[in-house]
Amino acid sequence: MQNKILDFDEKLINFSRKISIPLARFSLFVVYFWFGLLKILDVSPANPLVMDLQQKTLPFLSFSTFIVLFAIFEMFIGCLFLFPKALRLVVPLFILHMGMTLMPLVFLPEVAWQSAFVPTLEGQYIIKNLVLIALALGLASNLKPLKNV
Repeated sequence: MQNKILDFDEKLINFSRKISIPLARFSLFVVYFWFGLLKILDVSPANPLVMDLQQKTLPFLSFSTFIVLFAIFEMFIGCLFLFPKALRLVVPLFILHMGMTLMPLVFLPEVAWQSAFVPTLEGQYIIKNLVLIALALGLASNLKPLKNV
C-alpha cells in the first residue's frame, strides 16, 4: 500500500513539473487577452474603474483612446506570455501593468475599500493580482541570468 502511495506521489509530482510552466503561460495569456478583449468591446465590468483611475492620473487623454490602448497593451502582454523566448520582454511590461492595476487601492480608496482592511468587490479583484504576480515570478525564476546565456 505504501509503495502505491509513493508511486502515485512521484507520478503526480512529475506530471505537475511537466505541465506547470505551459499551464502558467496559458493561464496568463487567457486572463490578459480575455480581459483586454472585454475592454475593447466595452463590456468589461472593470471599465468604470479604469475610467475613474484614468481621469485621476491621465486626465488629458480621452477615455475612448486610453481604453483601446490599454486593452491592446493587455492583449499584447497575454500573447507574449505564450512564447518562452519573450519572457524577458513580457516581465517588465507585466510589472508596469501590475503597477497600474494596483493604483486604485491608493488613488481610489472609496472604490477599493469598504473600511480599513475590508476590500470592496473591486478591491478584491485588484488584490487577486497578487496571484498573477506570483505566477509570473514563478515563470521568471526559470530564466537563466544573461551573464550565463
